[in-house]
Amino acid sequence: MTVQQAAGQDPYFPANGDARYRVHRYELALDYRPGPNRLSGTARINAIAGRAPMPEFQLNLGDFKIGRIRVDGRQPHYTHRGGRLRVRPAKPLRAGAAFTVEVHWSGNPKPVASPWGGLGWEELTDGALVASQPIGAPSWYPCNDRPADKASYQISITTPSAYAVVAGGRLLTRTTKASTTTWVYEQSAPTSSYLVGLSIGKYQTVLLGDPGLGGVPQHGHIPAELLPEFSRDFARQPAMMELFQELFGPYPFDEYAVVVTEEELDVPVEAQGLSLFGSNHVDGARGSERLVAHELAHQWFGNSVSIADWRHIWLNEGFAKYAEWLWSERSGGRTAHQHAAAAHRLLSTLPQDLRLADPGRKSMFDDRLYERGGVAVHAVRCALGDIAFFRMLRSWAGLHRNGTVTTTTFTSHASRFTSEPLDQLFDAWVFGTRLPPMPSAETGIAV
Repeated sequence: MTVQQAAGQDPYFPANGDARYRVHRYELALDYRPGPNRLSGTARINAIAGRAPMPEFQLNLGDFKIGRIRVDGRQPHYTHRGGRLRVRPAKPLRAGAAFTVEVHWSGNPKPVASPWGGLGWEELTDGALVASQPIGAPSWYPCNDRPADKASYQISITTPSAYAVVAGGRLLTRTTKASTTTWVYEQSAPTSSYLVGLSIGKYQTVLLGDPGLGGVPQHGHIPAELLPEFSRDFARQPAMMELFQELFGPYPFDEYAVVVTEEELDVPVEAQGLSLFGSNHVDGARGSERLVAHELAHQWFGNSVSIADWRHIWLNEGFAKYAEWLWSERSGGRTAHQHAAAAHRLLSTLPQDLRLADPGRKSMFDDRLYERGGVAVHAVRCALGDIAFFRMLRSWAGLHRNGTVTTTTFTSHASRFTSEPLDQLFDAWVFGTRLPPMPSAETGIAV
């Protein structure tokens, strides 16, 4: 296992996160009332200072009222403006020192403004959900909001008993007192702040398939009226899980949940151990099955193996896109090569000014990044051949499980699986902008 930390601030979001320390655990105790959309919470954050003494540090938190802050039990000075909570402890923190921060906050959670609209906490007609990628986590809790700073989480949420709470991780306890229920979830695997998922609503819970002894429990949480369509649309998810474990290695978390909200979502959203879909992704005709595969694949690529900063987002999206094509290939649809050829034809009609290795903030969710990322992965497969390619893929997911990576980490890793240099391939597909010719080798899964 490798656990790397990015050296500095994320160049795309320099106001988010603080590279001078790292968090190893968050314990969040929240109370949420859906009617008035009222959230109050306490966070206990266990962290470790970096290599230099820290007279002050920063957390990210949205527009809430701060009730109390303590650092190692003592009251610090702090300011809270523009989503930044700057904390100056009573005594500077020594280099390498472990320290604990407690924050009490309350207010009406709302999405964080971004170039892509509001991100994070979203109030629904009857409930709420969290979809934070890339900078929405501070919309509901104080955090060191950078993807490289991965921590374990315990989340306790109290809501009116009519509502179910679904979070990524294992449900430890559910306790009802009078008219409220407290749900406690534990996510022991290191998790990036944007990948802490949450949904509050009136759901029916179903088990997807039979995990058997040692299998991965998979649950669906859906509005009761959507159950017939959901049962068909997600029927093949257990087979996807089986295939992806064969191709990518063991599923990296304890269990996997999918939530379908009553409302429509532009796109599904991955979280750690959890994916969120809108009612528009359920049609009873498997119309969104590729997205079911895409979000599941993110549990390996993006969630377990996480990017050090947002310049490397193609490592999340290119591999998840390619997983869609691998599922199609294995389940009787078009081959990955056919999908890659179609994507290449599309890309050839579009502007060729996007660089996978550093697309820029404006283009990090551009459709071309997904499609070109998928074709770039296919180009690596064609260069390595199937046996070496899938060995490389399993090794990538295993070696960097729970860690963080960069584009250079990947290019170096892939090069270990062939005696032929891959520099030209990566220069063309990953570091260049002009669209290279379509890889020519016809391949099929042979593992």
